[in-house]
Amino acid sequence: MTQFAVNPQRVDPYKNFKFRVVWDGKVVAGVSEISALRRVTDVVVHREGGDPSAQHKSPGLTAYDPIVLPRGVTHDTAFEAWANLVWQLGGQAEVSLAHFRKNVVIDLFNEAGQRVLSYLVHRCWPSEYVAVGNLDANNGAVAIETLVLQNEGWERDTSVTEPKEP
Repeated sequence: MTQFAVNPQRVDPYKNFKFRVVWDGKVVAGVSEISALRRVTDVVVHREGGDPSAQHKSPGLTAYDPIVLPRGVTHDTAFEAWANLVWQLGGQAEVSLAHFRKNVVIDLFNEAGQRVLSYLVHRCWPSEYVAVGNLDANNGAVAIETLVLQNEGWERDTSVTEPKEP
């Protein structure tokens, strides 16, 4: 079986460096990395009384790992504004229930810039926000801010299909 139905001459898998993150219908600027979309289903082990020597296994609860989004520090306040909907120093103690959860879209592109995969991440909210990562006068690296998103699951957007490559 060929791995690419529309482009059977292609043998290389997609690269991991062309992607974007979208929430509220807007592309989020400067995201340099996205942690893995990972889900884990617990294993429930049980035995039958008439067969004490064998164990049976069945699926239990499924959990979705948080998604970590680091990016270079700029004047774009999208990370901070979302994190402030959950908690803000000197603000009201209550959470902004109407707006603190968002659906997020993660798109992957091929080398020609065509969207090839898209994942819909459901009911995300920021559980951790790092305004400025470690600062080091002996290092010439970019200052990084980070947003950690809890989520209630993700799914592949099957409406995004393999494009005909140029």
